[in-house]
Amino acid sequence: MPHRPENPDQDAQWRTAGDRIQNLLDASAAGGVVARERAEQLAREITDLYGAGLERMLRIAVSTHPELADAFAADDLIASLLLVHGLHPHAVERRVQDALDSVRPYLGSHGGDVALLEVDGDVVRLQFTGSCKSCPSSSVTLELAVEDAVRAAAPEISTIEVVAAEPAAPVIPVDNLLRRVRTHAWHPVPDLAGLAPGEVGGFAVGGSTVLACRVGDALFAYRDRCGSCGESLAGAALHRRMGAGGDVVLRCPRCHAHFDVVHAGACVDGNGSADAHLEPVPLLERDGVLCMALAEQETVA
Repeated sequence: MPHRPENPDQDAQWRTAGDRIQNLLDASAAGGVVARERAEQLAREITDLYGAGLERMLRIAVSTHPELADAFAADDLIASLLLVHGLHPHAVERRVQDALDSVRPYLGSHGGDVALLEVDGDVVRLQFTGSCKSCPSSSVTLELAVEDAVRAAAPEISTIEVVAAEPAAPVIPVDNLLRRVRTHAWHPVPDLAGLAPGEVGGFAVGGSTVLACRVGDALFAYRDRCGSCGESLAGAALHRRMGAGGDVVLRCPRCHAHFDVVHAGACVDGNGSADAHLEPVPLLERDGVLCMALAEQETVA
């Protein structure tokens, strides 16, 4: 289980340190090529110095208390530094498997699962099962979450291949998947954590409007667009379905279509709208910070 920071503000500070360092290096280019090269050399010297010290500390600590290796690997900040310097105590296979385990509850909420088939050099092969058959965007959503988790845990992985669960074609072509994945950006959304059970709220995130709701302890997020009438879902509310075991559904305030928010936003009405669905938005806790992934561009060619 990843370590949860006691101070979320400090956690957010170090998570963005890489971006700040890169911005400073880019700014140094204003002084010319020589200034840029000196700034990069300075950054490398400092990184190598701290890396050498970290390697010695790790070797001394683990030789005395071997159990510390797992403790270091479970701390997000320490693990990220170990990855930078190639010192992570766990092999890439275990890190990939741990990454898949971390998103498995999210996959399960959308009726899907994933298995690690093999790690071959810098290539990971995965197999997806389940998913919502009536919701084609669900497959992209699930695979986006897995892609992000694997690359964060094993940055040395360059290729993620999806193997079909059956002889038929994969759930979604790999080239198409990765093209769509790389057009997404993760946005911190700590305000969503304040939603009470049964509450629905609209949020402006990354230039888009997103509808979020809480069912029990689980949070779900969707684009603010009804899959049936195409209108905004502003004012939508959660309801219990009659005669369906009390499943929770979201009702559009305009066309009154009902959508299963727990299972990828599939329409549950029996009036010919079975193919209609909401567009799920990946919502995950990344390094202790609640984030959602949105396309950097609203349209994908």
